[in-house]
Amino acid sequence: MFFIIHSLITSVFLTALGPQNRTTHFVTEFVLLGFHGQREMQSCFFSFILVLYLMTLLGNGAIVCAVKWDRRLHTPMYILLGNFAFLEIWYISSTVPNMLVNILSETKTISFSGCFLQFYFFFSLGTTECFFLSVMAYDRYLAICRPLHYPSIMTGKFCVILVCVCWVGGFLCYPVPIVLISQLPFCGPNITDHFVCDPGPLFALACISAPSTELICYTFNSMIIFGPFLSILGSYTLVIRAVLHIPSGAGRTKAFSTCGSHLMVVSLFYGTLMVMMYVSPTSGNPAAMQKIITLVYSAMTPLLNSLIYSLRNKDMKDALKRVLGLTVSQN
Repeated sequence: MFFIIHSLITSVFLTALGPQNRTTHFVTEFVLLGFHGQREMQSCFFSFILVLYLMTLLGNGAIVCAVKWDRRLHTPMYILLGNFAFLEIWYISSTVPNMLVNILSETKTISFSGCFLQFYFFFSLGTTECFFLSVMAYDRYLAICRPLHYPSIMTGKFCVILVCVCWVGGFLCYPVPIVLISQLPFCGPNITDHFVCDPGPLFALACISAPSTELICYTFNSMIIFGPFLSILGSYTLVIRAVLHIPSGAGRTKAFSTCGSHLMVVSLFYGTLMVMMYVSPTSGNPAAMQKIITLVYSAMTPLLNSLIYSLRNKDMKDALKRVLGLTVSQN
């Protein structure tokens, strides 16, 4: 499904952003300054980010393989987790490969169409991640608060529907903001002090002020971020209330352990977003702070998520051992 959506969206956006549809745009490419520093420092950045990228692919790829090959994990909770790990692979791949090329490049340029395609896929995958976190919280709510009804509600068919809604919904949210921003006149300059195509720097490069477009985009972003967050908050409020009514301490500990990993991932994801939205603009060097925070949630968070789910979940650890043992024995 992801590959079909990817192909369709790419062809539509390349057509929409082509030169014949950008008669008011004199800029054909943008310059992403990326990370500043001497060549030795650039090499250190490159090595660090490359290691992060490869470890993220390995960690999340292992989770996907474990869920696919271990029939014990063919349950709604782990099907959602497998899709989430698969999503993380594409989420980091939407920015990091171009980031690595940018570090090595002398010109540090990205085409107009390439910039908006990166913008679209990065934010669409981020939106899909918000939706998955919300659905995973709902799954934990059903498992803890309505255990007797869980098998009849969270059926295989319903789980597939939720997965499809997350993927399709995430990719249908951002075409309108992307088109609105891409139709602004960009007549120069074309240099932005960032390593990804982000709406803030793009608005700053537009030749005219567009307060209505900015308001629409920022309102839209807030709805996408806080809508799933409120859903997650509501699910875990009910979970905590139900757990506190469990009479035995062992029962409460077991109930909390089933959602501890997810709570850590949610806190990591939304924590970095909140810092970027509210702390970064007020810092002494907002551009540098924004780059650091963007690097954390675009490159480091997907790696940490895979470690959290694989190291804190006994069933996943056992499945990874079985899968890795099977792979080694086959070789």
